[in-house]
Amino acid sequence: MSSVKEQWIKEACQVYQRAYVPYSKFPVGACLVTKDDQIFTGVNIENASFGLTNCAERTAFFKAVSEGHRDFKHLVVAGDTDDPISPCGACRQVMVEFCDSSMPVTLVNKDGVTKEMTVGELMPYSFTEEQL
Repeated sequence: MSSVKEQWIKEACQVYQRAYVPYSKFPVGACLVTKDDQIFTGVNIENASFGLTNCAERTAFFKAVSEGHRDFKHLVVAGDTDDPISPCGACRQVMVEFCDSSMPVTLVNKDGVTKEMTVGELMPYSFTEEQL
């Protein structure tokens, strides 16, 4: 594994310590890397009105997009889970909106075990602008 990718994994693992998860106690961190190597991190942020909760992945994407970035090359998602964490459907749909289907996504568990996938593998037969 490259030292750069190891740093992205470290970022995602460290940032999930800042997650706001008073209800689920399920912290998740994300490290989104732009094609020009800028890093945007995100954590899940819960709300007593559960529908208003935002996942780590979407937090990272929304931060990046709000700063004018739309070209991404890698996403790392880390969680306090036994198996490498799996993004929810809403996060997968956001990935499809902003990423090429071949973009790599690294999923990480609490022990640093990783699983490599692509956006297309995470969200096959996805809904895109072509369907509109």
